[in-house]
Amino acid sequence: MAGNPARSSGLFSGLVLISVGAILLLHNYGHLELSAFFRHWWPLLIIFWGVIKLFERTMGRQFGSGSISAGELLLVFGMLALMGMVVAQEYVKNKVEDLDIGGDSYSYDLDVSPKVVPAQTHILVRAIRGDITVRGTDDNQIRVTAKKNVKTWSENEAEHLARPVTVEIAQNGDGFEIHPAGYDSSDNRIGVDMELTVPKKSLLAVKSEKKGDVIVSDQMTDVTITNQNGDVEVRNTAGDVSIELRKGDVKVSDTKGDVKISGKGGEIEVNTASGSLTVDGDFYGPVRADKISKGVRIVSPRTDLTVAALNGHLEAGSGNLDLIDSSGNLTLRTRDTEVNVENPTGKVDIENRNAQTSVRFSTAPKDDVQITNSSAEISLTLPGSSSFEIVADCRNCDIDSEFPGLQATKNQSGDAHLAGKAGPGKGPKITVKTSYGNIALRKSALSIPVPPKVPSPPSPPVILPPTEQ
Repeated sequence: MAGNPARSSGLFSGLVLISVGAILLLHNYGHLELSAFFRHWWPLLIIFWGVIKLFERTMGRQFGSGSISAGELLLVFGMLALMGMVVAQEYVKNKVEDLDIGGDSYSYDLDVSPKVVPAQTHILVRAIRGDITVRGTDDNQIRVTAKKNVKTWSENEAEHLARPVTVEIAQNGDGFEIHPAGYDSSDNRIGVDMELTVPKKSLLAVKSEKKGDVIVSDQMTDVTITNQNGDVEVRNTAGDVSIELRKGDVKVSDTKGDVKISGKGGEIEVNTASGSLTVDGDFYGPVRADKISKGVRIVSPRTDLTVAALNGHLEAGSGNLDLIDSSGNLTLRTRDTEVNVENPTGKVDIENRNAQTSVRFSTAPKDDVQITNSSAEISLTLPGSSSFEIVADCRNCDIDSEFPGLQATKNQSGDAHLAGKAGPGKGPKITVKTSYGNIALRKSALSIPVPPKVPSPPSPPVILPPTEQ
């Protein structure tokens, strides 16, 4: 019996070491951010501990009584301290990257010999620090104009650091890679800005590893961009656009392919896309979109939105979501967000919590509408000529209807209920439900056209005397 606690501790200790090792491997090679992981998933530590103790109990007590030993506590605290140091190192590294090291800025032009490449080759543009601008042309050459930027306290030191810096165009398998060379990539005093022209039919990938803005234009095929810290702009492209970033804003315009933006960052603006738009990540916004032919999908910690097609405007910010002129089905799941939807033309399914939801139809709806809220109001506006069936319920609230024949009833608990039909024809089914918030069913104002102005009668003819005729 004396060996049972040791075997129990060995099982628990082994699983702790395996789990911590796997998490650290994902941090180093899988780009797992430990700070974000523990901020959202720290209860998993308690669940993990409980599962181990239950497992020990169910094994016929052959691993001991299941009590927590001092060695297990020491091991857990030690592993937490280790991961805490990794999180602190990650935080300090990100802060130092943005730290101004002081000194004066010096710039030096850099000449790079052009290189002839196949028209449809793979091209990778990679930089450590510095802006990247890529433009597609009909010329089957890679042309690079570069500028070396050095920040030091003396010009002599700047010249010494900048002298060996160059830009290489190297063949890598069946593709080509363009990247700065000749200096220590960890030296944040040195950066290289690059302006490139590449064949517009080449498959382009751009990777900014530390800090810098990226601009891509006039490409006929797919574009892939990865940026750790900087803004991204893409315009006038014919293929799909994929953007992954960790910090910065995104602007995409006049693209004929699908657009996918992932990671986390600030503002997003996408205009005039013939394909679809997908935003998957944590962007504090606002996220703006206009005229997206094949629809919009936004997935964030707070919101899950699917729109079949966007003919008008979408803006999703911190605490608000405005959607104007959408076509096809609309599905929205969100919370703590004030929702305003105008002129949807398909099926509507909205679920919200803790914020007001307003839906306004400019024409009579033809598909079912379902709006659910919690602890907030719902406002639904329809043309007076609409035909529909409606069921509305709310807890401890009031239902106000402007449609004749649709009046709510209220029970002793303060709950309100409305059910009925409006209009002469057969229409869609509308379901509205909330708790601790009122429901308003409104008629949209009709705009009466101004009658045309009646023209003035013609003046009578002038009759002259015979002598004057």
